[in-house]
Amino acid sequence: MRINKTPWAILGAVLLALCACSRQQSDWQKTREANTTDSYELFIKKYPSGEFTAQAQARLKELYEERDWQKARDADTPDAYQAFIKQYPEGKWTEEARIRVENFTLAQTPTGPGSPAAAASGAAAPAAGSAAEAQTPPATAPTSKPARPAPQSPQTSTAPPAAAKPAASAAKLESGKYAVQLGAFRSGTAAADKRWVRLRKQYPKLLAGLSSKVVPKKTASGTLYRLQAVGMSEAHARRICKDLKAKSQPCVVVRPQRA
Repeated sequence: MRINKTPWAILGAVLLALCACSRQQSDWQKTREANTTDSYELFIKKYPSGEFTAQAQARLKELYEERDWQKARDADTPDAYQAFIKQYPEGKWTEEARIRVENFTLAQTPTGPGSPAAAASGAAAPAAGSAAEAQTPPATAPTSKPARPAPQSPQTSTAPPAAAKPAASAAKLESGKYAVQLGAFRSGTAAADKRWVRLRKQYPKLLAGLSSKVVPKKTASGTLYRLQAVGMSEAHARRICKDLKAKSQPCVVVRPQRA
């Protein structure tokens, strides 16, 4: 009497498959609990085409990015952030890396009303003072002519309005609208707008009542689209940036542009 061995072979194969599946699940669970690059690399090597291999590869990529992002933050230089962006052009921290590069650029740019113009006006002030001092000795000399001091008083009264013009323009600049930069994107305005919607949901109180605009800027590597929240005073802008940075959200105050 012959015994058909085919069903037993099939049953054995099924049992082996179940055993292998159970072993792979057990290894996967241990790998997830360890949650290190070494553990995921070993799992992928052991199961190159297993059921959980794709998940292991995705998590390994995340861990590599987190490690390299931490290195970039520790270095905190434009070159370190640029290298990170080049390695992870669409990564989780890429947007923040671009913002930090842009922040370095803005920090290195001289503020419009501050440095060169202020230095020039500061240098001009002593010259004007010396010219005035040069004119005073002739004015003290003619004491015997009482009729001349009368016409000089209107001339001195016309000087203050001319000197008041820089103060007026400075006051006009200070009363202008400030902005805060919240992002810098390579892919275009759509990415910036999407980021604005997400930030409004994350920080509804801080960004309440503000509108956004996207400011394109040409760089050596292409156009950078800067997301800015606009329509606020300097004090408001600085307060928002301070609160956002406390929540690990990059932010930089942007001064109003002179018309």
